[in-house]
Amino acid sequence: MYTELNSILNTTPDSFTQGEFVLLSDRQSDASFLIHHFLSLYLRARCKVCFVGLVQSFNHYSAISQRLGVSLTQAKEKGQLVFLEGQKESLSVLIPQENDTGSQAMDFLRDPSVGLKSLYEFVRSAVSSNAVLDFSHYCRAIVCSQLQGNVVMLVRCDGEGEEDEGDDEGSERLMKGLTHQCSLTLHVQGLPTGYCRDIHGQVEVCWRRRRGDGQYTQKKLFQYKVHDKGASFFAPGTSSAVL
Repeated sequence: MYTELNSILNTTPDSFTQGEFVLLSDRQSDASFLIHHFLSLYLRARCKVCFVGLVQSFNHYSAISQRLGVSLTQAKEKGQLVFLEGQKESLSVLIPQENDTGSQAMDFLRDPSVGLKSLYEFVRSAVSSNAVLDFSHYCRAIVCSQLQGNVVMLVRCDGEGEEDEGDDEGSERLMKGLTHQCSLTLHVQGLPTGYCRDIHGQVEVCWRRRRGDGQYTQKKLFQYKVHDKGASFFAPGTSSAVL
């Protein structure tokens, strides 16, 4: 958990906005340090966390969280953290073993016709504490609206800029759709001037709030540097607000 980022977002483990969909994204950079921030923040806040890890292993997240002062192993043992290890689950689906007792959440990899229902069911059952909830198509509706919890998602953007208008399946189309749903976005990208030893990149923070019949949007741009046990954020270079 990065205290400077908490100050920017006006959050602490004891005080944060509930019911938010937080979208993290990066372009030609790595925003995974933000995932570690929010993971440690919510665990410190004693929230129940369902983490769907599709890129790295549990040991990877555990080692970094340990440096941030949070034990994922203890959180799992106490039932506070439910961790779906996507790499391991994917392997068990693609290469089935005898007496395999793995989760069915990743069955869509073996049979696309199954769809994503099993993955949604896994998330729903993990965060609802076995309460009976009507199944919802979107995790955001389940967690944010019904349970007043928060959803944090990391999306990777390919290329250097927006894709062609005709590309309906590109990452930019996905980003636009997700951005329309979220209330807070943090977009990480490299410096326009190129590599710098003292500054690793910049992050644009965008808050979206509804006011009356419209939406209020505020953006701030910060520069950052990631350390072994934290990250530093520097004064915003630009700030804007749109009604």
